[in-house]
Amino acid sequence: MTASETVRQNDGSSKARYAPDDVYRVLADLDHPCYVVGGGGRVGVMSRPPGPDSGNTLLTAVPAQPTERLGSSHFRRRHGVRYAYMAGAMAGGISSEELVLSLARAGYLASFGAAGLPEQRVDQALARLARSLGASGTAYACNLIHNPVAPEQERACVDACLRHRVPCVEASAFVRLTTDLVRYRVTGLQSGSAGEVRATHRVVAKISRQEIAEMFMRPAPEELVADLVARGQVTRAQAELARRFPMADDITVEADSGGHTDRRPLVVTLPAILRLRSRIAQEHPPAGQVGIGAAGGIATPEAITAAFALGACYVVTGSVNQSAKEAGTSSGAKQLLAQAGLTDYTMAPAADLFEQGGTVQVLSRGTLFAGAAARLYRLYREHTSLEELPAGERRDVEERILKRTLTAAWQETADYLLAHHPEWHRRAEQDPKFRMAMVFRWYLAMASRWAISGAEERRGDWQIWCGPAMGAFNGWTAGTDLARPENREVVSIADHLMSAAAFHTRVTQLRLSGLRLPASCAEYRLPFSSSQH
Repeated sequence: MTASETVRQNDGSSKARYAPDDVYRVLADLDHPCYVVGGGGRVGVMSRPPGPDSGNTLLTAVPAQPTERLGSSHFRRRHGVRYAYMAGAMAGGISSEELVLSLARAGYLASFGAAGLPEQRVDQALARLARSLGASGTAYACNLIHNPVAPEQERACVDACLRHRVPCVEASAFVRLTTDLVRYRVTGLQSGSAGEVRATHRVVAKISRQEIAEMFMRPAPEELVADLVARGQVTRAQAELARRFPMADDITVEADSGGHTDRRPLVVTLPAILRLRSRIAQEHPPAGQVGIGAAGGIATPEAITAAFALGACYVVTGSVNQSAKEAGTSSGAKQLLAQAGLTDYTMAPAADLFEQGGTVQVLSRGTLFAGAAARLYRLYREHTSLEELPAGERRDVEERILKRTLTAAWQETADYLLAHHPEWHRRAEQDPKFRMAMVFRWYLAMASRWAISGAEERRGDWQIWCGPAMGAFNGWTAGTDLARPENREVVSIADHLMSAAAFHTRVTQLRLSGLRLPASCAEYRLPFSSSQH
């Protein structure tokens, strides 16, 4: 139960309140205004304006601040949700069906973590979500990750989204627009009764660079749309509508986050993207309707309050949901996440960008993955083949990291490549350095799966994607029942974050008016029993 739900309008609401606990109760009654009054040398608060005979003078006031009013009403209406809050996708099904169902039914937008999952698993998940949410028109999304080296995976995901009538995709890691993303977008365009363009296939694009944001603010490239028309996958009427409509409904500005991240500061990037939208809207007015959201570091009420103050239309959480009961990862991983502090993170080589030196942000506390992965990358840079590795290095890699011989690791890797990427297998057979990369990438890929499945024999190798937001959330919930992962229900996390953000928005407004509040009544109070929620 949130603070505002525990507050009842005082019978004596016409009386000023001075005690810190009473002041807190009036501040936390978010459905009613708060009036600050002075009289008799004291400053107090009331939930009604002071009467002429009360002996109190009105000093300042703040309006009601229900959580439903935070952020953009356009975002809420567009997606048919109650709150301007989204749970972003976490790959490998960590953003599980259960997580999406729970949040969707509570009025939040959530994205299924389809990236890295087999086609059949994605199809099954989307079928279940469609059965449970589709008939009622409840909003939800599916992650669509750009995969330039395996475009067939992107195509299969779009096919599944169209087959199961997924109302929204969260487009991640796109550096260019692809035929399949454009196909999803344009096949959902319709002409409204007043001649406006309506999109039944919504796109929320996750970006960290201005040029990528601009790509999504503008219409789909005409050459891609024309190609789809030629194939018979898009009608000429839809192609005409596409010329007048942006590629995305919303654009999430991702700051420093878990997993793949450019580690950009939100306070710099978000205002820049907002200015970019304004500039593009001057020549292409529909771009002005694109919502701009904030992600990365969104794990405390202060962070949400700051994001909305910067101009975000909505906020996106990530790592904190990974520690929730509904998340599709192991209880062991959730325990490690719940123990993380502000500095328990590091950058490590990424499986999908290993040869290029790409990195991901991962948990460093309780796992040795980052060091092992860095060592493999160093060996890859310094040597031309597995056979060239010095005997001591080879022995350590086999015994301490791979826990199998290099021959056995290559055989397992080769079997996978033959089944899924035969062209990579042919290249690896001919190119010893590429073969070494494939073997080392086997370890990096398996490390995340071991964490998700909770493989105890590989606990020291778990790869858990997260960033400092996790530590901030743990600090905020410390000493409360929500500190324990078994009590972290994803809806409870969202409700408390949004209610607390509404509370802190109210407190901030009072502070900006010059009022100094005692610390004991200016901090949102988490309950000690999440079972009461």
